[in-house]
Amino acid sequence: MLNIELCGIKLRNPTMVAAGIMGSMASSLNWIYDSGAGAIVTKSFSKEPNKGYSNPTSVGVTGGIINAIGLSNPGVEIIKKELNLIKKEIPKVASIYGASPDDFAYTAKEVEDLVDMIELNVSCPHAMDGCGAAIGQDPDLTFKIVRAVKNEVSIPVLVKLTPNVTSIIDIALSAEKAECDGITLINSLGPGMKIDTETATPILKNKVGGMSGPAIKPIAIRCVYDVSQVVDVPVMGVGGISDYLDVVEFLYAGASAVQIGTALMDKGPQIFNEISINLENFMKIHDFKSIDEMVGLTHRV
Repeated sequence: MLNIELCGIKLRNPTMVAAGIMGSMASSLNWIYDSGAGAIVTKSFSKEPNKGYSNPTSVGVTGGIINAIGLSNPGVEIIKKELNLIKKEIPKVASIYGASPDDFAYTAKEVEDLVDMIELNVSCPHAMDGCGAAIGQDPDLTFKIVRAVKNEVSIPVLVKLTPNVTSIIDIALSAEKAECDGITLINSLGPGMKIDTETATPILKNKVGGMSGPAIKPIAIRCVYDVSQVVDVPVMGVGGISDYLDVVEFLYAGASAVQIGTALMDKGPQIFNEISINLENFMKIHDFKSIDEMVGLTHRV
């Protein structure tokens, strides 16, 4: 009942861990799958190692957290070793980033044989070295990056977009024109800031960071709703999911699958199994035979 097919890849349920939450260590990602996720997504990584920002890198705020990790990662060569240790039966998505179309294409090609899908992170609001949201705010550059990666790999390519734009539809259509296989919506909002009232200084070392958590869910829902009406590729929903009813909202809005991030910090990996059990019960009560019957229902009522 919960199984889906996304870009030709079969998943036992429509949930994944969002990029960045559990890192890229095989042990952590295997644990997430064993806890009930339908697939795993690595932390975003790049061609070369990146130290990221110094601590503190995250701070709690009303409705979620603000973080500025700076896309820290050990580089593609180390990540490849971890990917080789992930259980073969687990559907795997590699989240990658870079400073140019060539960087994206190189990194995607390096891991093509180790994963089932590539997710292009063109939308981090706190990235270092020009590798973040500025890319995903430019439809022409988004097109070039997607096209460069599609020219190098034969596995499905997803594009993770930022909501921090005048029109997310324009960016999504540009990505689709470049022949992406799916679109992930949304990355964190911002950048935002929290100030220490005793010292009058920003708490984060980077001063600003991306906002995630329950407070951003209505914006994510709206983005999924808008984009899913104008593209013919599947949409992945992410942003503020805490329980199965949040998943139902994303499905109704037009998402074919979802990613869960911040809620893992509060509820732990068991959230995946909990959501699957409750989602299946919801479907039985409302006489849904498949996830596909729920996708985009709001557009049809």
